[in-house]
Amino acid sequence: MLMSTRGDGGGVGYIVPAVEPASVAALKKKTAVSRSWILLDSTGEGTVLDVDKYAIMHRVQIHARDLRILDPLLSYPSTILGREKAIVLNLEHIKAIITAEEVFLRDPLDDNVIPIVEELRRRLPPSNSVQQGQGDMKEQQNGQNDIEGGEEDESPFEFRALEVALEAICSFLDARTTELETAAYPALDELTSKISSRNLDRVRKLKSAMTRLTARVQKVL
Repeated sequence: MLMSTRGDGGGVGYIVPAVEPASVAALKKKTAVSRSWILLDSTGEGTVLDVDKYAIMHRVQIHARDLRILDPLLSYPSTILGREKAIVLNLEHIKAIITAEEVFLRDPLDDNVIPIVEELRRRLPPSNSVQQGQGDMKEQQNGQNDIEGGEEDESPFEFRALEVALEAICSFLDARTTELETAAYPALDELTSKISSRNLDRVRKLKSAMTRLTARVQKVL
């Protein structure tokens, strides 16, 4: 918006607001994204929410300090917190709150989070146990297989959701390990065949990457 001003000479000038720096615009965008959650219920149905922290705190009944560890603008180590009515997860890009009937997952449009949303939608509904229950009269003779399948399906909702999250972060870190191994072996072979500043620097960088990845894995464990 332009604002007019009148100088001593009677002329009219205009104050043009400065363009926001790219860093400021990016920060505002990130802040807006951080308000985005997806709510998944026990049937696997998802609802995207754009709410502030107070709405989340009231809904799941956790303290502000617990919700703070899920803020993408802050740096907190990987953590799993057990509270009276919720489990709070901060596992790298997986930032979630699990209750007895719902899962709140932050930034559902993030490329690394989308597969987790899909897996939760697939595994949260108790459809398998319902189908097995309908066929119990005909398949009781199968004994052990039915029992094992029933035990898995009868796990509490929050345990099924937690299992999905843990499997997802383990798969993610395993993929990062595979990528590092794929780059490391050729670099070591090349260094063995020819010692040079370039090859030494390449191996040094890979070693640093391995150290950082090891630290990330240890935080999750």
